[in-house]
Amino acid sequence: MAGHSKFKNIMHRKGAQDKKRSAMFSKLSREITVAAKMGMPDPDMNPRLRAAVLAAKAQSMPKDNIQRAIDKASAGDTENYEEIRYEGFGPGGVSLIVEALSDNRNRTATNVRTAFSKNGGNLGASGSVSHGFERMGLIEYGAAAGDADKVLEAAIEAGADDVESDEEGHEIWTSIDSLHEVAKGLESALGEAEAVKLAWKPQTPVNVAGDDVATLMKLIDTLEEDDDVQTVWGNYEISDAELEKLA
Repeated sequence: MAGHSKFKNIMHRKGAQDKKRSAMFSKLSREITVAAKMGMPDPDMNPRLRAAVLAAKAQSMPKDNIQRAIDKASAGDTENYEEIRYEGFGPGGVSLIVEALSDNRNRTATNVRTAFSKNGGNLGASGSVSHGFERMGLIEYGAAAGDADKVLEAAIEAGADDVESDEEGHEIWTSIDSLHEVAKGLESALGEAEAVKLAWKPQTPVNVAGDDVATLMKLIDTLEEDDDVQTVWGNYEISDAELEKLA
């Protein structure tokens, strides 16, 4: 499965997910507010807002919180957040895409650059790595949703483009335009997803092993802890044996 999921699994094994719940809700709220401000405040009329609301629901964010984030944009009393994408290289030749929503470009750039330089990476120019990724919709289910055959059948029926499954769960990939409809179709067949989001799918995965694994995880963890960073995507793959060394 893609790099970002492997990192999610590692963090889960470390028991760090609960500690990040408050920060995660804050970032989800920011995305909802920005999406609502950029388009219509109605999820049915605003594809980006639909994806943001689905992502929030998938993380069990309370409905009141979601509505408050939408209302904040409608009231016009929110900060002016700027969307910024950083691209760089991590240990082992890994490519990373960092998506941020910031009200202070200089602060965010400094923090991201420092995270890369202190953790075995290098911040690159815009476009330096994104050519190796494809912008798509991503729907994630845990292993409890069913076996690979069941999920594949449901994904085909719902109109998905691709499915990747392993013992820990399933990644279902769609075009950006069909993300909402595929997510609805899958929910009726498999139940509520763990995550629904816009994603960067790597075209050529890079295997990471040895000391590079811990250094890469520290880099990604540092980036994700920054309040302005929404998501970190990578083209890395890590074997179960390497994951066990970190557990």
